[in-house]
Amino acid sequence: MNGKEKWYRRFVNFIKNVRAELKKVTWPSRSEVYSTTIVVILATVFFGFYLFLVDALSSWALTKVRAFLG
Repeated sequence: MNGKEKWYRRFVNFIKNVRAELKKVTWPSRSEVYSTTIVVILATVFFGFYLFLVDALSSWALTKVRAFLG
């Protein structure tokens, strides 16, 4: 095979390397996951309302400008 490994040997080697790397990962605790999830949800809701307000005010202002100009 001229020094080339078969594809399944490369695949098995890849899976072994992936497993070795995943053992090095520091996984978050359940409480860390819970608290960061709450932060993401709250930030999403906050920015959703903020962008809705900016959009509504911009739309209102653009309507007033169009009425004034036209």
